[in-house]
Amino acid sequence: MASNGKPDFSKMSFRGSSPPGVFVSWNNYPNLTIAPFALPRVVSDAGFLDDPQKWFGLPKQKIVSMRGELIRGTTGVKAGEASNPSYKIARMQELFMSLRPVDVGMELLSVPKTLTEFSEFAAPLGPKAPLKKLELNESPSVDKKVDYIVGDSDANANAALGELYSADYSVGFISKLLSAGLLGAKKERKFVPTRWSLTATDDIIGRQLIEGKVKSFPQSGCVEIFSSAYLDNHFFILLVPSSWAFEQLEAWGVGGGAIPGISADFEFFSQRKDYASNVAGAYYAARLAVAEFLVEKKRQAAAVVFREIGPEYKSSLGVWVIRESVRNALKQKPVSFGDVNLALKFLESRLSVPLKNYLEKSALIDFLLHQKMLEDF
Repeated sequence: MASNGKPDFSKMSFRGSSPPGVFVSWNNYPNLTIAPFALPRVVSDAGFLDDPQKWFGLPKQKIVSMRGELIRGTTGVKAGEASNPSYKIARMQELFMSLRPVDVGMELLSVPKTLTEFSEFAAPLGPKAPLKKLELNESPSVDKKVDYIVGDSDANANAALGELYSADYSVGFISKLLSAGLLGAKKERKFVPTRWSLTATDDIIGRQLIEGKVKSFPQSGCVEIFSSAYLDNHFFILLVPSSWAFEQLEAWGVGGGAIPGISADFEFFSQRKDYASNVAGAYYAARLAVAEFLVEKKRQAAAVVFREIGPEYKSSLGVWVIRESVRNALKQKPVSFGDVNLALKFLESRLSVPLKNYLEKSALIDFLLHQKMLEDF
């Protein structure tokens, strides 16, 4: 793995491998900073350091350590510059299109500040310094499909995201292209802050799967519970044969003594119009994973995701933890039940927070308990 060996952060100029990776700030939108990042040495497997889809199962310290090796070179930009970039920014955009690591030369204006930043949206971020110059020592490896979609100056961003996802590009890679201002109608392209691009990608692709496929599938199967635990995040996914609906219930600080409060967001069959502000990006990450599963099974269902977060998960590592944990749970063998009440009794014995607390907060469980099934008529 690329994180073997101690990195050298003492230099203002270095040659190294970019995964490639990028972080776009959001605080002063539309005045942003865009930051490509790279290891301060050349390795063959640098791509792993910016590919969360492959991280499930790694210990927290390993993730923090390997992300802490990537040096960010920051440059100020305006969001709208993506459609008419300077040569320097255009070279960055070319870098971000690569599917494989790129040998780069990075010249900084100061020695990098060795800090690690955590976010509820993005993976941990390591040292940074203002960027003076970025050189590509080799041509980025750009797929013909990616080159075609980025080069399509008429296609809107939603269509571009869907086309890339259908071609089996990862959510992380698609989000990177969106953040780098490479998707959408040419004149409307903008740099998108990383925290927005991650949620937008999960949201748009999830809605396309739900509206275009899931809602047309039969309401088949039995009531099922899937589960997974990772990094002191404990997930239980309740699937009920029903018209499409989704809810996420989260309890932070489980195991700390007092019973924590519960955050919740939900949607019924009609498309959600407003942002899921209580659960935020985690809602869209989990919803995408559930939608992917239902598309694979050609099945329509209502889903309730229970997430209990323990004290060991003090600093969030990003929404990828939720997406990959739910994906992992849905790969496991479920426990099946004849009705929702039996499933809830099972959950009651597994959840750390009393089930009644969830029932008081949930909008969807009450609906599932009292809805009229076809066989009732």
